[in-house]
Amino acid sequence: MAGKPILHYFNARGRMESIRWLLAAAGVEFEEKFIETPEDLDKLKSDGSLMFQQVPMVEIDGMKLAQTRAILNYIASKYNLYGKDIKERALIDMYIEGVADLSEMILHLPLCPPEQKDDKIALIKDRTTNRYFPAFEKVLKSHGQDYLVGNKLSRADIHLVELLYYVEEVDASLLANFPLLKALKSRVSSVPTVKKFLQPGSQRKPRLDEKALEKARKIFRF
Repeated sequence: MAGKPILHYFNARGRMESIRWLLAAAGVEFEEKFIETPEDLDKLKSDGSLMFQQVPMVEIDGMKLAQTRAILNYIASKYNLYGKDIKERALIDMYIEGVADLSEMILHLPLCPPEQKDDKIALIKDRTTNRYFPAFEKVLKSHGQDYLVGNKLSRADIHLVELLYYVEEVDASLLANFPLLKALKSRVSSVPTVKKFLQPGSQRKPRLDEKALEKARKIFRF
């Protein structure tokens, strides 16, 4: 019997958080080996565990998978969260690329210099309400189904709902004018495996605070 996947990253959201969300939604228990010091990262590099000398890296099914998209694609395919055919997969890929655009902006907000933060938040709010949320609301309205693709839960729904939680941390009012997205958030959050992941004490990570940011800077030397 295969062991649990092992996630190698530091103890924060970053690029690993979508992987945590997807594994949790699939009902897959996983272990985490946190990178706590620069030496921990150097060891992974020196023993050949990191193909491109960077994390995230996930040990799963006898492989050491690097690169976030490759990891997510494998998990989604393995646990039937990637559509039933090539056309559905193309739609899922298109939607998650849009999700990633906005998610990256929000996840990088703590790294923004203080004097630029207000402008960055204003840009996030503008892109949220005038570009990304209207597009996803339109998709849900166009077919009247419960989920984005094929009326079945997919990685597109999981990644989008993860994003909705991030946006609410920036400004909870941004979701107010998008009833179908609000309904999707409620629906996906009620899936037992996701509901468990959203509970306090789970492996879901909080927003990056100054202490965690400083630690990450020391580990990754930026």
